[in-house]
Amino acid sequence: MNLFYAPNLSPCSQTYTFDKDESRHIVKSLRKKIGDILYLTNGLGDWFEAKITTADPKHTQINIIKVTKKDRRPYRIHIAIAPTKSNERFEWFLEKAVEIGIDEITPMITRHSERKKIKLERYDKILISAMKQSLQAYKPKLNDLTKFDRIVEQNYENTQKFMAYCQADVSLSEQINPKQNILILIGPEGGFSDEEIQKAKAKDFKTVSISSNRLRTETAGLVSLMTAHLQMQALQQDQQQVD
Repeated sequence: MNLFYAPNLSPCSQTYTFDKDESRHIVKSLRKKIGDILYLTNGLGDWFEAKITTADPKHTQINIIKVTKKDRRPYRIHIAIAPTKSNERFEWFLEKAVEIGIDEITPMITRHSERKKIKLERYDKILISAMKQSLQAYKPKLNDLTKFDRIVEQNYENTQKFMAYCQADVSLSEQINPKQNILILIGPEGGFSDEEIQKAKAKDFKTVSISSNRLRTETAGLVSLMTAHLQMQALQQDQQQVD
C-alpha cells in the first residue's frame, strides 16, 4: 500500500488533483490507471480512500469515495532534542522517531549545542516521508529551533516533564505516570550544563536515566521514545485490568 499526503484535504472534500511530481510518481512509477484505488491522509487523522478519474502524469485527479477518522493514542510524547553536529544523524533520528510514533519534536539550542542552524523545511519533508512510509494518519508537529530557556519556562498542561541525565538516580520508566502526556529533554553530546540542569529542576523537570550505557544524542532520543511508549502501554493495560 502507498499512502499520499494531501494537507489541504478536509473530510468533506470530494475531489483532489495531485501536483506534477506526485502525478508522475503515480502514473509513471506506480503505473496506476483510471479506476485504481489510492489512499491519502491530511496528517490530521483523516484517512481517505479515493478512485483515480484522470491518470495524467501532470495532473492526476481522484474522487474521494470514503473518509475514516483514525484513533489517536490516549497520550502524547514530545521530545526536545539538541540537533547533532552530523546532520545525517539527526535526520536519521527524525525518520525513526516518526516510524516509532512521536507527536511533537522541538530542535533545541543548549549551551553545548553542536549545531545552531537547521533546515526546517528539509526536516519537515523527512517527517512527511516517514509518516507515509509507516502508514500513519497523523503528522507530528515540528517546531522551529528553540532555546533551552524558552522550552523549560513554557507551561505544559497535564504533562510530566523529564530531562535525560546520565547521573540520575532513577530511570525514566520508573517515573512515568500513565495519565499524563510526556515531555523529554535530550541534550547534545557534551550534555547539559550544570546551570541548565538546575534551571530545569526549578521548573519541575525530573532528571532521569535512560540507559546504563553512554548514548549518542540521536540514540538517546529513540531509547527515550521507545521506553516511554512501552511503559505507558504497560501501565495503561494494568489500569484497564484494575478497572
